[in-house]
Amino acid sequence: MERFEYFLRRLLLVIPTFIGITLVCFGITQFVPGGPVEQAWMQMRGIGSGEGARTTTAGAAISEAQREAIRQHFGFDKPFHVRYVNWLVRDRLGMRMESYRFPNKTAWQLICERFPVSLVFGVTGFLLTYLVCIPLGMAKALRHGSPFDLASSVVVFIGYAIPAFAFGMVLKMCFCGTVDRLWDIFPVAGFQSDNFATLSLFAQTKDIAMHMFLPILCYMIGSFAVETLLMKNSLLEQVGADYIRTVLAKGGSWRRAVWGHALRNSLIPIATGFGGVLTVMFAGSVIIEQVFEIPGMGLLSLDAIVSRDYPVFMGILSITSILGLLGNILSDFCYVLIDPRINFQN
Repeated sequence: MERFEYFLRRLLLVIPTFIGITLVCFGITQFVPGGPVEQAWMQMRGIGSGEGARTTTAGAAISEAQREAIRQHFGFDKPFHVRYVNWLVRDRLGMRMESYRFPNKTAWQLICERFPVSLVFGVTGFLLTYLVCIPLGMAKALRHGSPFDLASSVVVFIGYAIPAFAFGMVLKMCFCGTVDRLWDIFPVAGFQSDNFATLSLFAQTKDIAMHMFLPILCYMIGSFAVETLLMKNSLLEQVGADYIRTVLAKGGSWRRAVWGHALRNSLIPIATGFGGVLTVMFAGSVIIEQVFEIPGMGLLSLDAIVSRDYPVFMGILSITSILGLLGNILSDFCYVLIDPRINFQN
């Protein structure tokens, strides 16, 4: 009952926390210079170089009536609290608002177009990271100080030291035919081939796998060392605990002590990142998507910030905020599944 009340309180706290996050970010987008109103003024005066800019006389003055009409068009003529409530309620977290950069599409339509790409990219990278790091960390802990432990540590730290964008460029040079045609194995950029629609289901799956192999490898390398060493150190700490010696003293085997007792407790620190699957499957990675020219959520959010496309930016922010808050609750739930003795009241 106490756990149910705890999770219920955490769930209810999502609402005020979400309002606080979006209220601050919404205020920043409304008051920083260079927004859609200023960009429209510049385009009318012939200063802007944006797409669709039309002008009759360069540097022509804008009347006060024109300025007010532009402010009304973007809703900046209303008080701040009215604009926020309209964004939150009437526009459904801004999802029904038209993009400033793509006038014929709403923020929700643009997000839906990019979501499948980030879903494949994020979930696959997340699962592979844990499927590799947990067994590797266990192997390093059980063979602590051995040549395998030392050699794997060198590989792990080298991979961790290489920036993701640099590692991505090296992979493109080595395996995408940019230097030597003999190593032209993977596509150089994109998420799928031009003839993707004409391929069979098996060929489409293979095509996406070929396009995503190198980006996912870049994604994994960033968190590879942290998760591996976290798993190793956690298991080493559990193996040296008193209850493991008690199990061995009672005649239990080493295998049972490790797999039946130490392993489960060592997963508690790892469970902290389990909740991140909700956000990582949506947010994507800006740097990796730029390097491999993947049209995912990360690149869309960057373009929205640079071009001051506030409806798209706030739409992405609202969804990632909700998923991040729910992910924290999921991590706590994973703690309970791993160790039912955990008491959140302390």
